[in-house]
Amino acid sequence: MRQVLDETNRRIAAVLVASPRASWREVARCLGLSERTVVRRGAPLYADGTLRATVVRNPARFPHLVPVVLRIRCRPSKIRQVAQALARRNDTIWVDILGGGDEISTVFFLEGPEARNTLVLRDLPATDAVDSWTAHTLLRVFPTAFRWTAGLLTPGELAELLPAPAPPTTPPPSYTHLDVDTALIAALTEDGRATYTDLARRVGTTALTARRRLEALLEAQALRLATELDLTLLGAQTEALLWIAVRPGALQATAQTLSTHPHVRFCAATTGPANLIVAVAAANHDALYDFLTDTVGSFDAVTAIDTTPLLATVKRTGLIRR
Repeated sequence: MRQVLDETNRRIAAVLVASPRASWREVARCLGLSERTVVRRGAPLYADGTLRATVVRNPARFPHLVPVVLRIRCRPSKIRQVAQALARRNDTIWVDILGGGDEISTVFFLEGPEARNTLVLRDLPATDAVDSWTAHTLLRVFPTAFRWTAGLLTPGELAELLPAPAPPTTPPPSYTHLDVDTALIAALTEDGRATYTDLARRVGTTALTARRRLEALLEAQALRLATELDLTLLGAQTEALLWIAVRPGALQATAQTLSTHPHVRFCAATTGPANLIVAVAAANHDALYDFLTDTVGSFDAVTAIDTTPLLATVKRTGLIRR
């Protein structure tokens, strides 16, 4: 993995964060570069693991999944072991070490209520290093936050890559899960940029069918394409999770507004006293402070906020951080 990227590589990476399956030609057109330059610079970023392409399921389109956010307090001397054990589980999507080094935040996509009960009632109580925890169900994820690019792309460049987001009142098309989709999702989880020919070989179908099924999954918002990388490479030196309490009648409007802010990379409504969780990636502490005071502070409906800085990321978008 790279420890630093120059400006051109950062902008190439930003395009691939915004549009993980963009072709080299599309990346070149967006940035005004030659395709040869983009391939020469971009391909090695995947080869050395600086960028990794994957997909994440939308639990709202998979009714058996139970999306849960846990805040787990641990003994500081054991927190890395606990975080690594959580990261090795197939049902964790992200695992971060927070605050003063004694708290973990993790998102689970659990396979049904029984799996949730096993985790909360058996697994966590049996772990000596865990002192306490709180569990919150993800009620709704606001997808506009996934357009985060660290401010490296202009609105025009971003618009060229991505279609305009649908109005919040527009439901996604209906979707019927087929047997081929399970294998297709598994293949894309390992390599979100695999060609349709490679996907067809992995799934046991044709390239045309693989393309049509992926397009159906994306159109129905059943899948989200994702590019995993260390956000500091794009200049985001400060990350934090905000646990925000919002008056219920204003929750929808507040979440929609925050999810479009350039610093917000994840935004979701949850159960619990803090009914909104927001992941922020900013250039520095000053930028985070301005976001808290000028943006979050401008909402009269916000009644409380708990800001927890991220100390280390162990897993992101379902991939263990190297």
